[in-house]
Amino acid sequence: MQWRYAEHDAWAEGLKKLLELLSNVFDQLVVALDGDVEAALRALEQLGQRYKWFDERFGIEDFKAWLEQKGTVARGTGGALALTKKGEQGLRATALEPMFAALRRDVEGEHRVSATGHGGERQAESRAWEFGDELDRLDSVATLKNAALRSGLDEIEIAEEDLRIHESEHVSSCATVLLIDVSHSMVLYGEDRITPAKRVALALCELITTRFPKDSLDVVLFGDTAWRVSMDEIPYLSAGPYHTNTRDGLRLARDILRKKRQANRQIVMLTDGKPSALTEPDGEVYKNPFGLDPRIVNKTLEEAEACRRLGIPITTFMLTSDPLLVEFVENFTRVNRGRAYFSELDRLGSFVLVDFVRNRRSHIR
Repeated sequence: MQWRYAEHDAWAEGLKKLLELLSNVFDQLVVALDGDVEAALRALEQLGQRYKWFDERFGIEDFKAWLEQKGTVARGTGGALALTKKGEQGLRATALEPMFAALRRDVEGEHRVSATGHGGERQAESRAWEFGDELDRLDSVATLKNAALRSGLDEIEIAEEDLRIHESEHVSSCATVLLIDVSHSMVLYGEDRITPAKRVALALCELITTRFPKDSLDVVLFGDTAWRVSMDEIPYLSAGPYHTNTRDGLRLARDILRKKRQANRQIVMLTDGKPSALTEPDGEVYKNPFGLDPRIVNKTLEEAEACRRLGIPITTFMLTSDPLLVEFVENFTRVNRGRAYFSELDRLGSFVLVDFVRNRRSHIR
């Protein structure tokens, strides 16, 4: 064995850790600042000055060059830095990782049912072969053991009753529409609720595209009206001067899911406000921001019931503890026979992802 000795480069080791820190902070700033890379870098520079992250050996310009070299950002029109496709995918990956890391064992983890079935991942357990079972799942060790016990070790003969088949976990596909409230209340009174919602959307996109490729995820925003956005647009979302047309969002989500081929369909809704708008048959939007308007509430509940009739459960994550709104969400959930969570902002991502993973997986025999 040969050894090579070199002088320990503490600065290089420290730079690696610094780049990890700066990348993490930069990603969070980009999401919070609606995808504005230049604004995120300015904020990062201010934080770097405050916490002594930069010095004469490595400054903000060096970090910009490093981001460009990685392909995370690129110069656009006018020379301003903007996210690349690789940078947008990186945001989704970094949004997903801490949400799973935050899950506590046996409290919010993915609980698997003690049953197995056909298709999916192979399990250690085996069962007797049945007509129609595929032989590529044959448990050869258990099969030979049965044959030896039946015919003896001198001359092993395998009969049909000796055959054992590995159990496998059946994983169903699921079509999900993520509904995000972008009304003014999502940033009202200086409390930022839109950024956690965007992180959830980014994480769900990464989860589905990497772990559940047969699933589908559509993202729908709702304010005065509802509209679809692509996965690539999520970092650039912002709350606007809108009312909350929950019914229009649900209606668009229902129309999207109606066309999906997956047997399992669901809506995940992130909101912090009461429904305060309604699209009339003539296309006009009726608005009433004061209290719970019975007309708007009833139409919204009708839409929840329409989703239930199509077998589309709605999981609502309410970002408020207002007693009046809690009562509305409880009624809404009762009508749809869905689920409702009243979440804290710093726990939102974990709750959404655990619920998605847990309820998309089924075991059949």
